[in-house]
Amino acid sequence: MLEIARIRSDALTNAVTCARDDSRAECCGLLAGRDGVITQVFPAENVAEDPARNYEIAPKEIFRLLREFRAQGLEFLGIYHSHPNGENEPSARDIELAYYSEAVYFIVSPQPDAPRPVRAFSIRDGGATELEIQIV
Repeated sequence: MLEIARIRSDALTNAVTCARDDSRAECCGLLAGRDGVITQVFPAENVAEDPARNYEIAPKEIFRLLREFRAQGLEFLGIYHSHPNGENEPSARDIELAYYSEAVYFIVSPQPDAPRPVRAFSIRDGGATELEIQIV
């Protein structure tokens, strides 16, 4: 099982910026790269009924982004979203809706004073395991 999430520093910065741009709603998007290294952040619209507490990416947008990845020669490596009103650890809903067991799930806190503003998890079989984030 993957124990390290590898990400370029500019991609990590882009995810944090997304979370801080609107700290009242959960931002979300997909993560892509090559050879197991996340190199790009692809923001997506949060279409959840209650975007302050949940995130949802429309299936149509997921398919569009996956096509874009293929066109650019990128691999789908993960999903990110923010938790504007709480700890950046997976909620019960995050775990329930983690459909991509091979993906890395990054959860970002928009709070500038958060002790750990970005955390990464492997979510599978109804449980979450925190991963070490390696900036490359």
